[in-house]
Amino acid sequence: MALKTSLCEILGIEVPILQGGMAWVATGELAAAVSEAGGLGIIGSGNAPAAVLEVEIKKAKQLTKKPFGVNIMLLSPFVDEVVDLLCREEVRVVTTGAGNPGKYVDRFKAVGTKVIPVVSSVALAKRLERLGVDAMIAEGMEAGGHIGDLTTMVLVPQIVDAVSVPVIAAGGIADGRGAAAAFCLGAQGIQLGTRFICADECTVHDNYKKQVIKAKDRDTAVTGRSTGHPVRVLYNKLAREYERFEKEGATPEQLEQFGAGKLAAAVREGDVVNGSVMAGQSAAMVRKEEPAAAIIADIIEGTKQVISKLKEKFC
Repeated sequence: MALKTSLCEILGIEVPILQGGMAWVATGELAAAVSEAGGLGIIGSGNAPAAVLEVEIKKAKQLTKKPFGVNIMLLSPFVDEVVDLLCREEVRVVTTGAGNPGKYVDRFKAVGTKVIPVVSSVALAKRLERLGVDAMIAEGMEAGGHIGDLTTMVLVPQIVDAVSVPVIAAGGIADGRGAAAAFCLGAQGIQLGTRFICADECTVHDNYKKQVIKAKDRDTAVTGRSTGHPVRVLYNKLAREYERFEKEGATPEQLEQFGAGKLAAAVREGDVVNGSVMAGQSAAMVRKEEPAAAIIADIIEGTKQVISKLKEKFC
């Protein structure tokens, strides 16, 4: 049984598995490894200037000839120069978050780049489909990093019903069971972030990976709700202090300043006490560090097993 959907043809990939474009985490090495394994690796641009991102893109191009993508955070102060870079490099796929990519869609289309925004509501999905995007990622609040209000289980089928482009499910998916559930909900692909943090090719500090692997079911927390941009992280000293700061009435500007540089501190320096350890609720299902290819193979095989058992039970 082949695990292929319409998304594979659109993106030129072998299996409908995307790796989330996590800021500071999703480097050229990780993206290339995922693409080499048949999925779509994605470099996370975060708030990085174009010159920094260019290094990662060239690195990925040296490591793989297969398609890979770049995630753009539309709130970045460098977004315009990043878009210029991606058009020059003719990156095959762009995923977007934290905003509306409408003003850039035509430019990307002109160089053959597929545009796939992350959506957290039906209204946004409908609006973006009218702009001509190629697919969309319906991401539930189980995900790590910036999140919306709806769970994956209820968000995905509503987005599938609302739009005609392929929908990719994200948030809380870590194995074949989650993948099979997403396909049953109507998704044409899945996106994983948290499990790929523990890929061998992921360059985050070992402390970060160890925190993900030892996480239990209730070890994540959502911070920053008062700012309008809530973030899911592994609970630690920083998260407790952030919560206290919020309850004391800190302004969004003060909270932003308080959190500045904390993700980099965790990812690069291994400060998992005072750093921001972004991870989704699926961290509790990540049990070891392994190659990206092994992660993808496990998800594919697990999905096939679940679908086969369902056929035996109900057919």
